Amino acid sequence: MADDEQGETTDLALDEPVVRRSALRLILVTPFYRSATIALFLSGLGFSAAAPQIASFLVNDLGASLTAAGLFYLTSLTAPVFGYLVGARSDRSGARLGLFRVCAVAGFAGWAGIAFSTQLWMPYVISAVVLGFAGAATSQLFAAVHDELEALPNPGNDGVVAGVRMALTGGWVVGPVAGSFLAAHTSLRTMLLATAICTLAQVVPLGVLRTPPAAPSTAEPRTRAPGLRAMAPLLAFTALFMLVYAGEPIKYAYLPIYMNGPLDLPSGLSGAIIGIQPLVEIILMPLAVLAARRVGMMRLMVVGAVFGVAANICFATTGTAAGLFAGQILMGGVWGVFAALGIIVAQRLLPTAVATASAIFLSSTALASAVGGAAGGIGAATLGLPLVFLIPAALGLLAVIGLAVMTRSAGPDL
Repeated sequence: MADDEQGETTDLALDEPVVRRSALRLILVTPFYRSATIALFLSGLGFSAAAPQIASFLVNDLGASLTAAGLFYLTSLTAPVFGYLVGARSDRSGARLGLFRVCAVAGFAGWAGIAFSTQLWMPYVISAVVLGFAGAATSQLFAAVHDELEALPNPGNDGVVAGVRMALTGGWVVGPVAGSFLAAHTSLRTMLLATAICTLAQVVPLGVLRTPPAAPSTAEPRTRAPGLRAMAPLLAFTALFMLVYAGEPIKYAYLPIYMNGPLDLPSGLSGAIIGIQPLVEIILMPLAVLAARRVGMMRLMVVGAVFGVAANICFATTGTAAGLFAGQILMGGVWGVFAALGIIVAQRLLPTAVATASAIFLSSTALASAVGGAAGGIGAATLGLPLVFLIPAALGLLAVIGLAVMTRSAGPDL
């Protein structure tokens, strides 16, 4: 009995400091969280460096037409398919980090292959097949983080997910600037090769760490993928997220044209307007986690979607730098909420297959970009600038309604 009491006291003593640890401290003192954070920063850094430059590479180095260069982005439509297949395999085997490493190596091979391409068709095939598969690396890492959080419960766990996700956003803040600088001082091929190196470097922080122990609900390998009935809430949430995200390609395609054309804003001011969003996003992500504990994640996402509607109305109607700044600040609020909480909600909507949930949610941005790009192209031709931004405002309004409906049936953890 004395030994039992002593053991119980020891367990309580060990558990007590964990309860008091903040999310930031958990990330810093836990090797896996710390390594995942660095890996995701490298992932965001590499991909965001290449994304704005790939069209220029196709046109300047491989002789593509502007139309052909624009069609390159449609190759990302294979990402949801490969993401689902990799996620389903991960949920059956539990080999999160093993699949992550395979995907990261494939990403290195894909970007290196594009960097050394000599024929126009090569980047298209490589992107559709190799990079489509490699894109599942991020979802595997988030699934592994989920397993670690389930194995080590702590009140700060949601904050851990947001903190790790902030590293990916941080990479996207630095990447475009770094990519532009490297391309200007070396070449586009060198920049793409640097992206390949960053993609491979994701595996370095994790070293030989094994997949964290899964929670009891996911510890045993699954023999079959979840059915459509079980996946319905996740698919509905992902579809609503896509309605919100569809405004991003429209904004990035036409907001610079609007600022540099009809508004004739100075380049420095235009850059400041574009750059304010990710800054606001990073600041708000940890605050979104705190707010979600009080009002609920789904309710906060309704508010975030409302911000998106208001932002696009600002773009469409104000016609001033102040109005565009307001719109971008509101957009920072949108992604401060969705970037911090979206992956958590997706995993909780399909708790028996978190890798599948992560893959479906994270790869949906590729499909949303294609849909948004097509809608923006049609809207720009028919409505013109700046009224084209009413299209993402309307899509966002549909998302607000859908998320509000889902809030009524959301569980206590949402």
